[in-house]
Amino acid sequence: MQRMMRLIDIGANLTDPMFRGLYRGKQAHADDFNLVLQRAQEAGVKKMFITGTNLEDSKEAIESINSHKEATGFLYSTVGCHPTRCSEFDEYKDGPDAYFEQLLDLALKHPSSVIAIGECGLDYDRLHFCDKETQKKYFRKQFDLAEKTNLPMFLHNRNTGNDFYDLVKENRHKFKHGVVHSFTGTREEMQKLCDLGLYIGVNGCSLKTQENLDVVQAIPEDRLMIETDAPWCDIRPTHASYAHLKNIPEQDLTLYSPPSKKKEKFEMGLMVKSRNEPCTLGLVLYVVASLKNKDPKELSEIIWNNTCRVFNTV
Repeated sequence: MQRMMRLIDIGANLTDPMFRGLYRGKQAHADDFNLVLQRAQEAGVKKMFITGTNLEDSKEAIESINSHKEATGFLYSTVGCHPTRCSEFDEYKDGPDAYFEQLLDLALKHPSSVIAIGECGLDYDRLHFCDKETQKKYFRKQFDLAEKTNLPMFLHNRNTGNDFYDLVKENRHKFKHGVVHSFTGTREEMQKLCDLGLYIGVNGCSLKTQENLDVVQAIPEDRLMIETDAPWCDIRPTHASYAHLKNIPEQDLTLYSPPSKKKEKFEMGLMVKSRNEPCTLGLVLYVVASLKNKDPKELSEIIWNNTCRVFNTV
């Protein structure tokens, strides 16, 4: 008999046009957004957090939640500005303070939908989108958003040396809880963040190399969360994590990795190849459970409790 596990995807980019069949502005296939939600629910994903990456994206996420009334208690959203989008503060028609106030107003007016402030942080891998000083300036501002809303933070960090850690430590008194999502850092970085009382979010991008796996294995269970970062960060055959998927029972694998076709050969009801979805969250769970030599059901409950404690969804 199948053991259905309760899962929460803390990071899914469901406003991405890919989930409406749009790729680089061109309609490649029919809108299958509702089927993406259905597949997730069938795979035991009980809650999903839509990632807000800027003001417009955050608005769209909340509108999507409101337009799917059946998703009450299932879909939630973050509100914030991704580090690579932080130039939008300065470019906003009414100025950066107005951009900040719009984010604040959005979070305060939708308390049943907005789960966290973010995605915010620093990203030095993509400085061609936004320079370091602008990123740091508006990362600081978003700690104020968390303080004013009393919401946890959904954090992003890529190749920033000590800058991310230093800014979080400096502003740690402004927020109660936070998770560093899509973590790909070192074991030392992970431990320093845990010592600040933060949680670590793991997805397919966190599981690419053996070094990644060693770090994930070391994450304390009471600091662990999982996500897909869909439509990105799928687990691929070239990843070190792929070998751990052999432990998944066949009946679970059909739910976590349903049949797929390339977008050019789209078939309604099937996944789109290379477009990650929240239904694959179980794959992440099984890899982490394998690394920790833990029963997946038991680990899923630990992660469920961690996530509900931080985001107050129960």
